[in-house]
Order: sequence, then C-alpha cells, then structure tokens
Amino acid sequence: MINRIVRLSFQTHLVDDFLRVFENSKIQIAEFPGCRGLSLLKDANHTNVFYTYSLWETALDLENYRNSELFKTTWAATKILFNDKPMAFSTIVHQKVK
Repeated sequence: MINRIVRLSFQTHLVDDFLRVFENSKIQIAEFPGCRGLSLLKDANHTNVFYTYSLWETALDLENYRNSELFKTTWAATKILFNDKPMAFSTIVHQKVK
C-alpha cells in the first residue's frame, strides 16, 4: 500500500477556488482504479495550506492516476492557485504500533 501525501499552499484569496476544484473531483479520484482512500487535511496553523492524503494499492496504480486525464485536468485547475511549490511524498507503513 502506498500512502501519498501532497502539501498544497494556496494564495489566501483563492482557497475557496481550490475547495471547489477538490469538491468537483474527489469522487472520481477516490473511485480511480487502485485508490483505497482519499482525505483532504487542513493545516492546523495556516488556513491556506492543505494536504491530500491518498492510499494506493500499488505504485503503478498511483502512476496510472498521475498519467490520467483526470489528474491532468485537476492539476491544471489547482496549480494556478498556488503561492508556493507543492511537496509530495510517497510512503509505505514501516511499522504500525496501534
């Protein structure tokens, strides 16, 4: 299982625009083959910073999504709203305690 975390920082006055983009694409992303979950997290200290957290069955499933028209369209609508470079991390659970 691949855990994908993407930090997104937006121009403050464009946060609502991003939330609309996410709202319009979240079901399609969550139902994409290989996706096992999708969450949108809001930074506790910065109202214009969000994180997407998604679970992918395999790295190939994530790559297939990243090469899809859905991703390209969603990313095009999202990246114009940034005020900082996004950061993405792909992780696997190394150890689970509880």
